Amino acid sequence: MVRDHGVGGSNPLAPTIIFFGMLTRRYIVKGRVQGVGYRYFVLRCARERGLTGYAKNLWDGDVEVVAQGDSEALDALETDLRRGPRAAHVLDVARDDIETPPFDGFGIEFS
Repeated sequence: MVRDHGVGGSNPLAPTIIFFGMLTRRYIVKGRVQGVGYRYFVLRCARERGLTGYAKNLWDGDVEVVAQGDSEALDALETDLRRGPRAAHVLDVARDDIETPPFDGFGIEFS
């Protein structure tokens, strides 16, 4: 972590904080991924890889995963997401890099 003493956010006197090596990715997982333990599978995989963020069921039957960590751990998680637990059938995993504040741990969000 490095503090950049330039202009930060809406307060021009606040320093901007840059987290080197910390990426945040949002994944949308399509297929038979609800009702098969998919979010709990993601929870276990993400925690094993030291990632933070959440997994959440979406209204359309997809699962959203937002994960934060280094690129190597995120790439490994993406491999896990494509495989899924035994009862799941993953058809597609879409990925976007996003910006979010740091998360505190990895959890399951309920909608």
